Amino acid sequence: MSDRETWASRLGFLLAAIGSAVGLGNIWQFPFKTATNGGAVFLVFYLVAVLLIGFPAMLAEFIIGRRTNRNAVDAFGELGFKQWRVVGGLGVFTGFWILSYYNVVGGWVMRYILGSATGAYFGNSAEYFGAIASGPEAVVGQALFLLICVGIVAVGVEDGIEKATKVMVPSIVLLMIGMAAWVTTLEGAGAGYSYFLSPDFSTLAANAGDLIPFAVGQAFFTLSLGMAAMITYSSYIGDDESLPVDGGIIVVTNTLVGVLAGLVVFPILFAINVSPDTSGPSAIFVAMASAFPQLPGGRLLGVVFFGVVLIAAISSAISLLEVTVSYGVDNTSYSRVSLAAMLGVVLFVLGFPSAWDLAWFGWFDTLAYKLFLPLSVLLILVFVGWVLSSNAVAELRQGTGGLRAFGPTWLWMVRTVVILGVLLTLVLGLQTLFLAEDPAIIPPI
Repeated sequence: MSDRETWASRLGFLLAAIGSAVGLGNIWQFPFKTATNGGAVFLVFYLVAVLLIGFPAMLAEFIIGRRTNRNAVDAFGELGFKQWRVVGGLGVFTGFWILSYYNVVGGWVMRYILGSATGAYFGNSAEYFGAIASGPEAVVGQALFLLICVGIVAVGVEDGIEKATKVMVPSIVLLMIGMAAWVTTLEGAGAGYSYFLSPDFSTLAANAGDLIPFAVGQAFFTLSLGMAAMITYSSYIGDDESLPVDGGIIVVTNTLVGVLAGLVVFPILFAINVSPDTSGPSAIFVAMASAFPQLPGGRLLGVVFFGVVLIAAISSAISLLEVTVSYGVDNTSYSRVSLAAMLGVVLFVLGFPSAWDLAWFGWFDTLAYKLFLPLSVLLILVFVGWVLSSNAVAELRQGTGGLRAFGPTWLWMVRTVVILGVLLTLVLGLQTLFLAEDPAIIPPI
């Protein structure tokens, strides 16, 4: 068994955790989930989900990780509940499942950086996406993106992940702020702001049943919850850090980047009269790409935009890969380098169907959003809220100082509002998977 690593500093942990959260979920999925689910109405549901469900759930994962200093599977055994190790296993599996098709999107982004520089997609962005999104080119892109992530994780927690995220996370935030400021100069951008920031409250209640699963699932995805990433990252920190404060910083920064993505994407689309409701994973790769040729400095803007997306993709992907590598480091004699390389090969094979055919890509994504993520988060919340209970509160109080009274309030939030919210999300998702006229659980064979 290899010696376990730690973060070199609190800042390193914060930036790594923020990097895990601030990924493709914010810049790739958030705009198209918003566009296909009512615009500003979805934004309202999402913000509520982040505050009432996402933040308390993140603290639950932090507690498990820091209290044990173990990987997501062994943490439950370390706490004295070996029968709950299956919950940690589900989290590791979920993160691995998501990363398998996440790498495919990373490959798309790399191609679009090159396509922006050369203007390759300027003639017809939809045709360009169709050519590179699946088949041999997508497989190659997936492999290249995966190699980058494997290389970073192989170097180590401090020398690889921490140093990389110290550069990547500030770059994401600064570039997004710069782009959002530039977009304000576009004629017609006001309609995009209205679409994104002015909800029609009369439709909130009418669409709640459809929007809740997507909003809560988006909160889980963007905060890296249910994937064992936050359990793993918090297992490398000490008892003197305030989990509520650190969690608050991560949630606020993550939400800021998601909102900034909307403040960039929607004003641009409305400025050039492109419909924002392009559905599916092609949203930013078709709708946004069609905008750049019509804007001043379109090639440079495209390179910057997709460069930000690539940085965000890498910062999240390395956290998901670290989850499984951490388990291997704790339980085998293999080196970190060997584990990262072997898991990279497995991920490439698992992700091959998603790279070869978009129908498979959609199937993998649907199962992650509507089954694996909510089920994983629900079981973690039940364990922390009703099994670990007072010990969870004691752990949360470590390093909090004046926030000690927050613990009992948080615990009862987890036991009631948070668990019920996640349970409702899971039930609604299961209806789509198993009870719909065309059940989504059936693979595209």
